[in-house]
Amino acid sequence: MPVHDATEVAAVAAQLRARQPAWAARTAPQRAEALLAWRERLLGQESALAEALLADTGRWQEGLLEIQACAASLARWASQGPGLLAPSQQRASIPFLTIEQGMQPYPLVGVISPWNFPLLLSLIDAIPALMAGCAVLVKPSEITPRFVEPLRASLAGLTSELPIDFVTGAGATGQALIDCVDTIAFTGSMATGRKVAEQAARRFIPAQLELGGKDAALVFADADLPRTARSLAWGSMVNAGQSCMSLERCYVQQPVFEAFAQLLTERVAALGLNTSDPREGHIGPVIAAAQARLIQAQLDDAFAQGARALCGGRLVEHGGGIWCQPTVLVDVKPSMRVMREETFGPILPLQAFADEAEALHLANDSEYGLSGAVFSADVERARRVASALRAGAVSINDCSLTALVHEGAKQSFGLSGLGGTRMGAQSIQRFYRQQVFLVSNGHPAPWWF
Repeated sequence: MPVHDATEVAAVAAQLRARQPAWAARTAPQRAEALLAWRERLLGQESALAEALLADTGRWQEGLLEIQACAASLARWASQGPGLLAPSQQRASIPFLTIEQGMQPYPLVGVISPWNFPLLLSLIDAIPALMAGCAVLVKPSEITPRFVEPLRASLAGLTSELPIDFVTGAGATGQALIDCVDTIAFTGSMATGRKVAEQAARRFIPAQLELGGKDAALVFADADLPRTARSLAWGSMVNAGQSCMSLERCYVQQPVFEAFAQLLTERVAALGLNTSDPREGHIGPVIAAAQARLIQAQLDDAFAQGARALCGGRLVEHGGGIWCQPTVLVDVKPSMRVMREETFGPILPLQAFADEAEALHLANDSEYGLSGAVFSADVERARRVASALRAGAVSINDCSLTALVHEGAKQSFGLSGLGGTRMGAQSIQRFYRQQVFLVSNGHPAPWWF
């Protein structure tokens, strides 16, 4: 992997800045056409992209989903963008004045992406930024950079049109990138996000941060328990739990706690590791070595305080890699690390609650507030409970839907992030500044001397 130093990052940024004015001068429909052309070429690189993602992450199906999600994002923004960027005009409250609304794209957007969904989280902000008329400089995680080469290949022949480029390296490369851009979109841990925000604040540029989560699910006694167990088995274990929208705490109403724990355990225990063939099995390896150490520390702390694993509970090694067994924990306490810190692994602790008030108290007892889930046959109660959760996206009678549905606007609560919504049509607003033109029709103003 090339490691770009500050001088090299600045040079790439300067080249992108030089290309951005011509890109911004195109009409929104023309930019949309270029995005659709890129979509076709990206799908033409699907095999190479999937192999690169597999080499870095050890999982296959999630890599294919990333590619398809990026293609869908290109199509979506090409379709919606021209309408969202169309100029507007209205009469002011003063009769002889007209208000014309303009938009000035940030010349250069910086994107720093994490290792859990390397391709998707590199492009989820880059695509609407391009649609808005910005140039984009991306630094992927140093743990998962191999997708950059086939992604560059998908841009062959389009690089003179689409002002997007990539730099690779670790923290120093990311710091250099922040010093060269006009706004930064960062996805990653809360600790690193705080550093990004501080550096951006010193430069007086906006920081759009999507950080960690400790998402909670609430299961009421009237929920469809088999369906809920199936949903949570996916929402907590998909991508081996290595997702900010992963359910990492589950609170179950006391009368159905034992029955639900059995149903969930049966579902989770049936999930297989993909150790023999990464294209088979449900659970891939722990992508980052440091994360494996963190998961083990949380399990050790939980077991030392009396927690029990109904299934799983161990990290295992195969061929030089580390897998975490799909795990359901009971006899947990709110003070345990596995209940308070982000785990980023296929582990779901279960705790009982008595009533709605206690459920909300337990779920909101967190410094994070990314997403959550509520399960109940009483949809009105589920909505009421969901509205009281301090979380930006709440799925009702399903979970982790924010991974699949990008049309709804949401913002992060607490230490889960900062900035405007990343989802919904409004998310493109993060990449331009609004400019207003107040136009007189020539009528003498009554306030003149």
